[in-house]
Amino acid sequence: MHKKSSSTKRNYMIMGLCAVLLIMAVGYAAFQSQLKITGTSNIGSNFLVRITGIQSNVQSGSASNAIEPSYTNTTATFKTNLVSPGDSMKYDITVANEGNIDAVLNSIKVSNSNNEAITFETSGIEEGDELKASETDILTVIVTYNPSITSQPENTTATITVTLDYGQSGGSAVPGVDGPSIGGQEVELVESGDGLYEDNYEAGRYIYRGQNPNNYIEFNDELWRIVAKETDGTYKIIRDELLPQNAGYTTMAYDAKNHRSTENNSYCDAQNYGCGVYAAVSGEFSTPSGSKKGTVTENSSIQEYLNGEYYTSNLNSTAKELMTSNSFNIGAVEYLDVSGAENDSIEKNIAGEKMHTWTGNVGLVNVSDVLKASTNPSCNSASTVLNEIMSVSEPDDFSNPCTSNYLLFDLTAPTYYWTINAFGSESGSINDFFASTSAWGADLSGDAGFVGVSTASRDDNRGARPVVFLKSDIVFFGDGTKDSPFRIYDNSSEPTN
Repeated sequence: MHKKSSSTKRNYMIMGLCAVLLIMAVGYAAFQSQLKITGTSNIGSNFLVRITGIQSNVQSGSASNAIEPSYTNTTATFKTNLVSPGDSMKYDITVANEGNIDAVLNSIKVSNSNNEAITFETSGIEEGDELKASETDILTVIVTYNPSITSQPENTTATITVTLDYGQSGGSAVPGVDGPSIGGQEVELVESGDGLYEDNYEAGRYIYRGQNPNNYIEFNDELWRIVAKETDGTYKIIRDELLPQNAGYTTMAYDAKNHRSTENNSYCDAQNYGCGVYAAVSGEFSTPSGSKKGTVTENSSIQEYLNGEYYTSNLNSTAKELMTSNSFNIGAVEYLDVSGAENDSIEKNIAGEKMHTWTGNVGLVNVSDVLKASTNPSCNSASTVLNEIMSVSEPDDFSNPCTSNYLLFDLTAPTYYWTINAFGSESGSINDFFASTSAWGADLSGDAGFVGVSTASRDDNRGARPVVFLKSDIVFFGDGTKDSPFRIYDNSSEPTN
């Protein structure tokens, strides 16, 4: 849904982020660039200027594409191999006006680096050019290995920024984009269906919801999903698949049998069945109602694995640089077998989660994250879902209240995975033993996904989907789809996985 603003001018920006590697000894140089259109206007309005194509042609020498050029509505990305001085490649990027309001190019600015080994040339679009409705124009970018270079240069990187400042022809007002920046790209907020939403429960937070929103991101050479942009600008992401083991999927206990002793963890009063609290806390760990409380001075086995062996051996150095240590809400989510005003709610689930925190590198998803990812209004609390599970005797009788939820549906690998939150019970219908030994898990059962509770001690009943936080100043390109996921630029201007 789009909202109007008082913006009097429509600005689009095309930016290039270029990295050039010149290695004379092995006979090639790699050139990489991204062009990007951003702006403050409503992408869905009648003023719609976007990238619709990219073509490459060798100008001279043995230049070639290292990858096939690609584009989205707002980005064009290409990578080139230059073999020797004099090699040159041309890229023609088509910019189209697909709205019904004429546009005019108010200015074009080119900011080039001082690396004399690589030259850039732009042409085809000039200041004052009018881009009428339904018409297209071409921006040409030519990159050349400077033919006058005779020795290996010390500077092996170069950058270019091309800014096209479009305004509405005639200068009348145009509505603005209604959405926050996600990795430097303005993303439109939606009020229904798949997409990015304001978090109605936590002000200043943005979350992805729906069956398959465009929140895919490449991280650690894998596909992950963006769960949320937090109030501090960091990005909460979850691995798209369970941690693999050979050709199958890893299943592990939340807390292995006898991993924690009762003498050091009075909350964990059944060590033979493990304990449902993710990490050690100061003071007493308590369920929201106080029906169960005690000390937890040691970490769960899954916490130690994720922040030990997994973090050390399975996350590459680039991934670790992009991450930031963060606070995870590990409090208990309480099951309320009651109705009316005392019934459960997502607000109560969040309040329980926030009662206890742990700060570290790798965690698991919150129960509230799974609930909020659904666009089904019936998915309104953990108790709602559990009551539905407990009311049926046959799986086929289950009426799933959490449909349209990317965190629950994965038909390629129907299975189960852990959340980070302990299980609690206020009413006594589920006993104290279950409350201390259990954690919540997300169940992926074919096309009938649901959030369920599971005893934490069994070694074969849940998988792990790691959750980490990315730094707030990272920059994305791509459009977030599975075929073109968000990718991340690091501070050296090299694209990273």
